[in-house]
Amino acid sequence: MLRLVTAGWLLILVASACSDQVESDGQGLVGDFNRDGKVVIGVATDGPRDDGAYYQALVEKIESLSLLHGFDQPIVVDLIDPANADAELEALAQQGVDIIAVGSSAIAEGLPELALEYDEIFWYCNCGSGSGAEPGILKSEDRGAELWISGGYAAGILMLERGAGSAVFLGCCDLNFEVESFNAFLYGLSLVDPLYTATYVPTGNFPFDFNNTAGAVEAYFNAVAEGADVVVPFLGRAHEPIVRLANDDGIIVMTAGSSSGCERDDLDYDFEVKFDAGDYVAPIFDDILSGVAAEGGVREFHVGIDPEVGAEFCDGASGAQVAMLDALNARIGAGDFAEQITAIVSEAYGF
Repeated sequence: MLRLVTAGWLLILVASACSDQVESDGQGLVGDFNRDGKVVIGVATDGPRDDGAYYQALVEKIESLSLLHGFDQPIVVDLIDPANADAELEALAQQGVDIIAVGSSAIAEGLPELALEYDEIFWYCNCGSGSGAEPGILKSEDRGAELWISGGYAAGILMLERGAGSAVFLGCCDLNFEVESFNAFLYGLSLVDPLYTATYVPTGNFPFDFNNTAGAVEAYFNAVAEGADVVVPFLGRAHEPIVRLANDDGIIVMTAGSSSGCERDDLDYDFEVKFDAGDYVAPIFDDILSGVAAEGGVREFHVGIDPEVGAEFCDGASGAQVAMLDALNARIGAGDFAEQITAIVSEAYGF
């Protein structure tokens, strides 16, 4: 969703001889957009910074990039209520930040006006599926239908091995991007076996409540009692508790965003569905800091083309299973499912 456009200036990165902080050639510090002699990145998310999934990935990557470049400690504002997002973002903008990274479209409605008012700040939004370009904001975009066709197919491969037949998709409150993701997951399952079934269950309060652990746990137990063999924890703070329950019950489970789930030793994931905000940030911030990324642009990440996105098995999958998933992802990247994706998106968003 991001088209990179070369700006009218190019900052040349050089390492300082006396510090780790990155400087530009005669221009001051690279990334010091407000020219106050330091670089501070602000991070704004509607979910918790320590959810172990989607939101945490963004926060940790910004922290590591700040440390790498010798920037000041980032200012992180999490658990932002979408109803108060404009005020929270304005308060963050007034704290001398040079770059603001917004974690999702849930809190991005007022960004165009804020970007115009605080135009000395470089605004970046991981706005997700189908949000489109807007002046003054650099965005990253993926396509939920691509991600979850891949995810559904991976789940179906494992279901086939285990003789399983049904899945439960735990989300928030039937938001349009959830509908897109769930219907794509269903389609991915059907590519393995048309008889596989899945059920979407809302667990939070409208809007954008992916953190209701009590609701998610109740929905999980109900689904397991009804015979679910797979659980999709499409959640924020409630994600990890559901994964632990699935591990205890031996149920197939996957990440919902994070690309580091397979590396964890406290949770066991069968596979990852990668749309990791931290992975998106790394190349985007390289472009911001080198001066080749322009606000108003969109960086698109596509399954089968970009390694940052799509389903990927953790250890334990056979070579044949990996080959099947790789082939499916390549077909998505080649556009083989363009018609189906258009239909899924049209149904989810009403166009």
